[in-house]
Amino acid sequence: MVLEKEKKGEDAVLVDERLRHIAFIMDGNGRWAQKRGMPRSYGHAVGAETFRRIAEYCRKIGIRYMTVYAFSTENWNRPPDEVQTIMNILADYIHNCAEKAEDENIHVRFIGNLSVFSQDLREKMEKIDRETAHNPFCLNIAMNYGGREELMHACQALVRDGKIDITEADIAANLYTANCPDPDLIVRTGGDTRISNFLLWQSAYAEYYFTDVLWPDFSPEDVDAAVAAFYSRHRRFGGV
Repeated sequence: MVLEKEKKGEDAVLVDERLRHIAFIMDGNGRWAQKRGMPRSYGHAVGAETFRRIAEYCRKIGIRYMTVYAFSTENWNRPPDEVQTIMNILADYIHNCAEKAEDENIHVRFIGNLSVFSQDLREKMEKIDRETAHNPFCLNIAMNYGGREELMHACQALVRDGKIDITEADIAANLYTANCPDPDLIVRTGGDTRISNFLLWQSAYAEYYFTDVLWPDFSPEDVDAAVAAFYSRHRRFGGV
């Protein structure tokens, strides 16, 4: 089904089955804050509100899956106060998540190596996943996530199961994103043009869209620009 978003004075953006899954590398929170003479932690707080707004917008225009790179396995190397701010934002989001997710028809999943978090926090993450699983819009929040670690985790699971003749399907079934289609479009904000260990397996045929816009400034109009760029491209998947 093709969904049409009404826009005043502009062409409509069409979102159909070609664009089921969009992923975001949400870069630029710290730089956004520093440009305003504020601590980097302030940028993460504003970025969290941007994340909520963009997730709701993507759901409204008909996208069915969204994955966000919230905290990487390498982000632990950042200043302790910045890491603590991000963890506090995560805890606050989880505390308020279940009711809002239900109201907005969102299935919230936390993906990554979650073993580093407390048992209480992991249980809350699992509870939210379980209780919102019936909702049609799937939101993957990547926490303590790294693409290489994910592949290692999948291989270790297959070894434990005694698998010898391993197929692509076996690996895909043991990724953190199992049961989600691969991303069609990956958007990176903040001006850098690298993938930073994000969805390494799943992005094999994804389209990339890079923008200089810092994440706290990222808007629904910027989503529109990324979507328009996606639809302007011809995806050949190795063909002609």
